[in-house]
Amino acid sequence: MAATVLVIDDDKMIRSFLETLLGEDGYEVLLAATGAEGEATLRAKPVDIVLLDLMLPDEDGISVLRKIKQEEPNVQVIVLTAFGAVESAVEAMRLGAYDYIDKPSDVSKLKLVIKRALDELTMRREIERLRQQSGAYGHGWIVGESKEMRRIAQLVAKVAQGNATVLIQGESGTGKEIIARAIHHQSQRADKPFTVINCAAIPADLLESELFGFEAGAFTGAQRRKKGLLEVADRGTLFLDEIGEMKPETQAKILRVLETRTLRRVGGTSDIKVDVRFIAATNRDLRTAVREGAFREDLYYRLQVMVIDLPPLRERMEDLELFVSTFIDEFNQAMGKNVTGVSREALAQMKRYHWPGNIRELRNVIERGLVLCDGREIQLGYLPAELCDGAITPGGLRAPYADLSEGVSLEDMVSRLERRLIEEALSKTQGNQTEAAELLAISRDQLRYRMEKYGLS
Repeated sequence: MAATVLVIDDDKMIRSFLETLLGEDGYEVLLAATGAEGEATLRAKPVDIVLLDLMLPDEDGISVLRKIKQEEPNVQVIVLTAFGAVESAVEAMRLGAYDYIDKPSDVSKLKLVIKRALDELTMRREIERLRQQSGAYGHGWIVGESKEMRRIAQLVAKVAQGNATVLIQGESGTGKEIIARAIHHQSQRADKPFTVINCAAIPADLLESELFGFEAGAFTGAQRRKKGLLEVADRGTLFLDEIGEMKPETQAKILRVLETRTLRRVGGTSDIKVDVRFIAATNRDLRTAVREGAFREDLYYRLQVMVIDLPPLRERMEDLELFVSTFIDEFNQAMGKNVTGVSREALAQMKRYHWPGNIRELRNVIERGLVLCDGREIQLGYLPAELCDGAITPGGLRAPYADLSEGVSLEDMVSRLERRLIEEALSKTQGNQTEAAELLAISRDQLRYRMEKYGLS
């Protein structure tokens, strides 16, 4: 099911532009020209994201934001501000807006902010769903009954009560950001901003200005003052993801903020006090990076006041079935399906797999399984090829795995293999049926018959 975006803006051209732009990306777009119209739309239909102009003809945008957050606190609001209206945007952030964007906005930045807002909304909904689970799900914000995850849940609850800097370590896909958000949401800063910056995703020469902001004229193109994320996160939490990728020069400036609780904008001459809790995450071994001179030793010790090491999925396989159930529930709702689980063979194979991508990879596998599944269970044949053992075919495809000790239907296994080969051939040829038929050494009519047979048309 596509995410729904409500645009509240009195400018007809902007509404039309955003409707076309977001519609092309698959969003369902609703439009409102006034605050009252936007509020009525929100009451009438579920909405995920609101793009809110602060200058509306019937009421102040800040007033509309207050009403939205009171009535629909889970809706993500992205504020559209007039050029230079920084103070209003900062006030909107304090009231719960996810982010703000200047008008006219950079299209790529707008799309990125919407995607991040949706990612956070998905995470919030997942946490809320897990909070409502009982029994084995235990610690509401987390899926897991393994001894290590229970220990981590207890540690998070304790860490959340203070303001100590936290370093979260773990492989990619283990849920470091979810742990960081759990700390924030259980802390006294829960109603203040949780600001995320991925140190690996932003070029080194831009990271400093994103963090610290800049004064007008600080460099070419800096036409006006801009507050950095450290100021936006004031009284809240700043999550420095992939901090191991940060350049030494920026590390030194972050260290100074940690020590003095002040910052200086790029091109600025005065210090600005900030009250920010720092949570950092990395998938690198920072001890090794320190020895190699790639990471500052003094910053490393500053960060590791509290350390949380997240185990990879392969070391907590007793939690796998809980994750599978959670993700099936999530995608059943999103896709309008009623899949009840995975087959015995598929589950056994998932437990044999190494899961290099951890929980993120598992979630993607379950999503793929539900897309392909036309029954009540995700069968072994719906799993990606890399998950399945067995012989390698001449085309490099793995045949479905069968556990003969428990018996197996040969006809069923042949059908699964045939379907798998057709899927892979279509994938390799980007859906070109003629080329796929040639790869499989059958006629195009035979391919189309089999596609219909397996529901692949």
